[in-house]
Amino acid sequence: MFDFKYYTPTKVIFGKGAEAKTAELIKEFGGSRVLVHYGTGSVIRTGLLKKVTDILDNAGIFYVTLGGAVPNPRLGLVYEGIDLCRREGVDFILAVGGGSAIDSAKAIGYGAANDGDVWDFYENKRKPSGSLPIGVILTIAATGSEMIDSSVITKEDGLLKRGCNSDYCRPKFAIMNPELTMTLPDYQTACGCADIMMHTMERYFTCGGNMEITDSVAEGLLRTVMKNAKILVKEPKNYNARAEVMWAGSLSHNGLTGCGSDGGDWTPHKMEHEIGGLFDVAHGAGLAAVWGSWARYVYKDCLPRFKRFAVNVMGVENKGSDEEIALKGIEAMEAFYREINMPTNLRELGVDATDEQLSEMAKKCAQGVGGETGSAKRLKEADMLAIYKACR
Repeated sequence: MFDFKYYTPTKVIFGKGAEAKTAELIKEFGGSRVLVHYGTGSVIRTGLLKKVTDILDNAGIFYVTLGGAVPNPRLGLVYEGIDLCRREGVDFILAVGGGSAIDSAKAIGYGAANDGDVWDFYENKRKPSGSLPIGVILTIAATGSEMIDSSVITKEDGLLKRGCNSDYCRPKFAIMNPELTMTLPDYQTACGCADIMMHTMERYFTCGGNMEITDSVAEGLLRTVMKNAKILVKEPKNYNARAEVMWAGSLSHNGLTGCGSDGGDWTPHKMEHEIGGLFDVAHGAGLAAVWGSWARYVYKDCLPRFKRFAVNVMGVENKGSDEEIALKGIEAMEAFYREINMPTNLRELGVDATDEQLSEMAKKCAQGVGGETGSAKRLKEADMLAIYKACR
């Protein structure tokens, strides 16, 4: 077990009608001139954006709006938001949507509060020294961005997808009403469930320290998401299932499921970032597509963890060799992905990558992590390329 820091300052308001607290929370955290940042139209079609702006109008809070955040949010829109914040004297950003709107809002918050090019923070050339405060009204359970210290942005030039981590960008509050996720397409709901699980599995598959209580929390979270993801395939309006998945999304990525470990193995996430950057696929689906091939490449080097996962999460009978049990667990995970209509390889993801594109992704991924990465198994560019080829 390793020493750890657990820091989750975000105030959570969870339940039906929670968005009614928006103005009250903005004022609580000092906001008076607000940028309302959202995506490409769903919050308009469902009436949520109108409801939120009416709340701000009734509370006498000044606001400007900026839509257009897309999956794999773009740097160009971030620059636009930074200029708008500076021009209008914005002192608070309210993200209405999912991880894309939240991550974009965080980048805007960095850019408005710091001099220079905000992309420097995503290329690790320098670190932010502050951010405009952020609040969130969550509409999709997936990325966990509503409680975490990270933001991932795609730069159009070169299709580079990079992340920045800093406590400055942790949202001041997160409003979570599971009813707001009921208008999601089934595919996006399933993508969200895959992403939530991966945030826990990335921390779980480690050769560097573990805590029994942390493992138990992680395993329980994974089983809960699997159970309710299956329910939502058949009953997309099931409030209780929506609520379980929404809360799991926050707990999966706010650090709780990694306490006591070495931080986990984030290779599948890093590899998916290159797939998403090049082919603009849904993040959760991309993770599902690459996970099985990654797992089969590394499991022998992390066999006790893969065996435990197979037995405690996937329900594999504890009979046979450790290797046989581990492989059955990987197969069971892929069977679950198929059950919720998630891909298990690039072909099913709709990606027909050439050898040159696979090599390009492996090279960019290795460069992005400084040459090598991993905890279950240390991987370099050649290893990443082998995994990309295996999941084609």
